[in-house]
Amino acid sequence: MAEHFDLVIIGGGPGGYAAAFYASAAGLSVALVERDKLGGTCLHRGCIPAKEFLETAAVFRNVRHAAEFGVQTSEPTIDFSVSQARKQKVVNLLWQGLQGLAKRRKVTVVAGTATLHHGNLVRVSDGSELKGTDVILAAGSVPRTLPGFEPDGQLVFTSDEFLDLTVMPTSAVVIGGGAIGCEFASVMADLGTKVTILEALPKILPGCDSDCVSVVQRSFAKRGIEIRTAVAVTGHAPNGKGQTTVHFGEGESVTVDAVVVSVGRRPRTEDLIADGAGVALNDRGFVAVDAYMRTSAPNVYAVGDVVPTAQLAHIGYAEAILAVKTILGEGAIPIAYDRVPWCIYSHPEVAFAGMNEEQARAAGLDIVVEKHRYAANGRAQILGETDGLVKIIAERDARTGRAGRIVGVHMVGPWVTEQLGQAYLSVNWEATVDEVAQFIQPHPSLSETFGEAVLALTGRGLNG
Repeated sequence: MAEHFDLVIIGGGPGGYAAAFYASAAGLSVALVERDKLGGTCLHRGCIPAKEFLETAAVFRNVRHAAEFGVQTSEPTIDFSVSQARKQKVVNLLWQGLQGLAKRRKVTVVAGTATLHHGNLVRVSDGSELKGTDVILAAGSVPRTLPGFEPDGQLVFTSDEFLDLTVMPTSAVVIGGGAIGCEFASVMADLGTKVTILEALPKILPGCDSDCVSVVQRSFAKRGIEIRTAVAVTGHAPNGKGQTTVHFGEGESVTVDAVVVSVGRRPRTEDLIADGAGVALNDRGFVAVDAYMRTSAPNVYAVGDVVPTAQLAHIGYAEAILAVKTILGEGAIPIAYDRVPWCIYSHPEVAFAGMNEEQARAAGLDIVVEKHRYAANGRAQILGETDGLVKIIAERDARTGRAGRIVGVHMVGPWVTEQLGQAYLSVNWEATVDEVAQFIQPHPSLSETFGEAVLALTGRGLNG
């Protein structure tokens, strides 16, 4: 006889545990099935480990430039095994916190691989059976690979293997110039690796505003990162001496110690849904959902990387809350995916919400664009981090001819991922430049650059 719960969740990553904690706080009885550890890819093989490595790179970079502040040091060296151990300490601390929270919230955590069957019956590999009045699929994703570039943890790596490294390679090719690829390239370059990025599309960081991409490209070039766009990789040939030659483009090649494949992630749907369960997949293998995260099966929902939306942990959180609110009948509001916050933690950082300039013009909007650079910001000068800008895109008000509703904010530079909050709020709430100009920005702060850009759009900027 299956044990009954108000809600059964398959997958314990950000979408899964957010749904569990939100539902339990609302008084529902919850079971959560996880095949590995609570926290999922984000905590154990993604967001958190990658950002710890980026912080290691930042510390190393700062020490190298310490003399600019009058701090005399010898040339730093890196023992990456220490960074690896520190990463694991951070991960374990957060993982233990999740376990404790699940226990306090009275969430029943079941270890094993789960399969959804008809009638909301969930069978687990440990032999147990769970029955949910409602079910949420949150099984997450795994790295995509390329034919001929199967990961071996020696020469070819996906994010999973890369994040287990204890020694940085001397040279590396990163296949894929998206967010994850650029973050890994940034880490390696700062720690002394000679990096080449190979991107099939015309530019790196597709989807980002071109002005922001230009800043990243200039910074990468200064640090010795070679970027090749509009090229396809055709294979690689190990030389038996710890290196491999990567072939790309029209007969070009580069010999490196490591190949990092960063070409996106695919949904983990294998063995997730039994025949007859009634849950449809789309043509790319993602679970098909409506605006309220409902699948084609009654009382079955799906959230996070297993659905065809932005594969971001914070989107998984939002989708989990949306699904649970729908289950509770609380008048949930669908997510405006065209306005969600995006953050890329390379050096320099990139953060944005809403349409970029190309998208706004393609949509036929009459727009006003304002750009302000961090070079004029006092805090940025103090930090010695002046590369970057804030770019605001506003729709022109047809009545006044002046800048009105803010439709996009794009930032590149120091700590922009921590400055995006008010920009996202402005875009998501369809605020006008006159409304946002009333925000008081602390001084000195990096966020003053956003404030000054908004003031300039009102026609009454203080600087410039």
